[in-house]
Amino acid sequence: MQNNDKKFKTVIDKNTFYFYNPVFQEKYESYINSLKETLLVLKNKIETDGLKKEFFEALLLDKENGLRALLALTGFANESLKRLLTVVRVADNKELSKLLYKDKWAKKESGIELSEWGDTKIIKLLKDNSDFRKGIVNLFFEGSTIPFLAQTLPLFELKKLSISKLKFEVPAMIDTLVRYKEKGSYSGKAENNPEALLAMLIDECELTYEKGDLTELFKRERVAKRTMDFIIPDKKNPKIIIESSFLVTTSSGQGDKSKTDGTIKKLISKYYPKAKFIGFVDGIGWYVRKGDLMRMVTAYDDVFTFHKDEVERFKQFLKQECKKR
Repeated sequence: MQNNDKKFKTVIDKNTFYFYNPVFQEKYESYINSLKETLLVLKNKIETDGLKKEFFEALLLDKENGLRALLALTGFANESLKRLLTVVRVADNKELSKLLYKDKWAKKESGIELSEWGDTKIIKLLKDNSDFRKGIVNLFFEGSTIPFLAQTLPLFELKKLSISKLKFEVPAMIDTLVRYKEKGSYSGKAENNPEALLAMLIDECELTYEKGDLTELFKRERVAKRTMDFIIPDKKNPKIIIESSFLVTTSSGQGDKSKTDGTIKKLISKYYPKAKFIGFVDGIGWYVRKGDLMRMVTAYDDVFTFHKDEVERFKQFLKQECKKR
């Protein structure tokens, strides 16, 4: 056995800096090369015969990684496509449904839970259902022209549904590169999260707020206590306590969160009986987990979303509640 100094020296002297499995590297490099060559062939076809939807339909039907190639070309993430397909399935928008031939591949789904489709399901539909295939191609050709998508998708994502990308135009390819590079930075910006919008709305109403642990819960309920997103006007004398939960993905943790907020509601009622416990609960992640959603909303005195009508209702709620007391 080595002593601590020798173990330390081993890590320093024998450090490989970057781990990689040569066998995996070779396989993955073949996959990358396949996508590249597939797109180069498609580019040559378009340059020779012009931009045609049937080229992309053939890409999705004939090529094993055809969908991956299309996503790489446009910069649209695979997870984002799955989220968008869930939106299409639940949305009652005639123009979008017609564009994607929704009635030809999306059955009316009953029950409380609506599960998101996985990769296997989507790939099988692309191979077996020509209408689904045509609908996906239409999405990338014309999706940005649909008002519903323009209002629903963030502009950062909507810009990826650009016909200029399908034409392999150089400015569009540069746009794809930049969006790939900046995706993480864009997602991580504090200004782009729901809490930032809530803070702005509270400021607009000229109210003060604090974040963190409620004073009585911190002193008396150390195990059960939890950090609050917004406490108006302050921790010592809260009038309104706000929790925000915007989810674009689904997870088993949603059930735990709904139970936790139910417990918090009981503690708030015990120690701050005059305070209102408010939830901002929104996003496709909650829409497709209706069982957890029902448990979640019962934890709050009132619930809001980030829809423009609800935002206005929230502002009026703040003004009325703070005027009362």
